[in-house]
Amino acid sequence: MIRMIIALLIVGLAASCGAGSSAPRYEVIYSPDNEPVSRTEPKPSPRTYTMAIVPKAMEIPYFRAANDGAQEAAKDLGVEVIYRGPAIADAGQQIKVIRSLIEQKVHLLAVSANDPERLVPVLQEARQEGIKVITWDSDTRPEARDFFVNMVDPETLGRHLMDTLALSMGEKGEFAIMTGSLSAANLNEWIHWIQVQQKENYPDMKLTEIVPTDDNPRKAYAAAQKLLADHPRLGGIIGNSSIAAPAAAQAVKDSGQSGKIKVVGLSTPLAMRSYLEEGSAQTATLWSPKKLGYLTVALAVNDLNGRFPQNGEEIRNVGKIRVNKDQVIMGEPLDFTRENVNQYDF
Repeated sequence: MIRMIIALLIVGLAASCGAGSSAPRYEVIYSPDNEPVSRTEPKPSPRTYTMAIVPKAMEIPYFRAANDGAQEAAKDLGVEVIYRGPAIADAGQQIKVIRSLIEQKVHLLAVSANDPERLVPVLQEARQEGIKVITWDSDTRPEARDFFVNMVDPETLGRHLMDTLALSMGEKGEFAIMTGSLSAANLNEWIHWIQVQQKENYPDMKLTEIVPTDDNPRKAYAAAQKLLADHPRLGGIIGNSSIAAPAAAQAVKDSGQSGKIKVVGLSTPLAMRSYLEEGSAQTATLWSPKKLGYLTVALAVNDLNGRFPQNGEEIRNVGKIRVNKDQVIMGEPLDFTRENVNQYDF
């Protein structure tokens, strides 16, 4: 029997819940009950700061949406936010961008790291120059930054992605994972928990292959086509990045196998809407990238003013955050399906 996991994870999205009476396989590990809570209202910073939001790649819609939130926060808080990153998701190009921002003498760098190891020297160089460094979306080594602004708990997200695919596949069959860069720390942690959840709870499902796309739409589509050709018994694909999921759905659609091969994964409602409505994808999962951008700038301003994020703190326009040592967690994942995808516009 398919167990009711999604209902424990997705607050307020009853359409994505299954039925069942058995005990949950895992629990959401944070409850705000009985936590001391403060509310942070956006207010102009006492100083005029210039900070840089550095995405993995400039033109990915997910990062553009995050920049929308960052610019909104900049206006509310009276700071300047520069949005600058590499043209493609490449660590070498990202390092060049960061060096140019160091030369520009920004006050803070907020980086979504393409590679957790390779970026360490340049981020340490920035700190030696008196520039604050935080990470968001994708982390680097802790010694290279003050804290990491994460979207969701990685275990919750990885297990949840596996659950959504298992639900659509009847808990049996072969599946593949399409990811972004093989060096991206956040994507690799999600993959780890996808695999843990499959091994612990879905013995009749088999992971056949993990393929990188480097967050390049053409490469992602070609990778999806190759998966379909190489694995004729493939029953499902998890898109582990915002580019991979729609590429997988398009390849399934073009092969005439919509509904036969299930597609779930991480992407925006706008990118997945048509695929969900026509049945070439079953579930898209994400959070609000705009809220993530807003939160990153709000916490960056606090950091510049000497204030570290607090567990249970509520940020206006974002909500209550969880803080575990040097990691901030914005919230829980949201599921988008054929039934509710038109309720969202990002």
